[in-house]
Amino acid sequence: MKNIRTRKLSLAGLLCAVGVVGSFFSFPVFGSKCAPVQHIVNILCAVLLGPFYGVGVAFATSLIRNLLGLGSLMAFPGSMFGALLCGIVYHKTKNSWLTYIAEVFGTAVLGGLCAYPVAILLMGVNAAEVAFYAYIIPFLISTAAGAVLAAVIIEGLKKAKVLSTGNN
Repeated sequence: MKNIRTRKLSLAGLLCAVGVVGSFFSFPVFGSKCAPVQHIVNILCAVLLGPFYGVGVAFATSLIRNLLGLGSLMAFPGSMFGALLCGIVYHKTKNSWLTYIAEVFGTAVLGGLCAYPVAILLMGVNAAEVAFYAYIIPFLISTAAGAVLAAVIIEGLKKAKVLSTGNN
């Protein structure tokens, strides 16, 4: 049992590093810095590690990105909700396609809605300057790109029989 936990923790650390380094590949959309690699990491965590490791990796990656000046406070709601939702969906269904959709919905809708109060309360953004849905569109663009790339990776791993995922 200890060996499994050690392997999961090692893989979580590796995926966190991929998320941080992957944040160098980002593009601005409105007030958000979109980093699709984080969404690839979220989906890989969901499939390989489970929802709680996924949230931990998303949090640690967001924290490190912020400490290094590579991200904004939007990285927290923009990654953690997607990681949790896609992790739970994969854990319950073992369906990769539902997992990709859950990542997009969790990040774009739930994360986007939660980013609004974060922007107002913690970043000092004037509520009149930002619409309630202002973070949903940028998060949707970022997470959709990441989900497509993750689908290519995961489906390729399945086809090469490197990844065995149960029902799929």
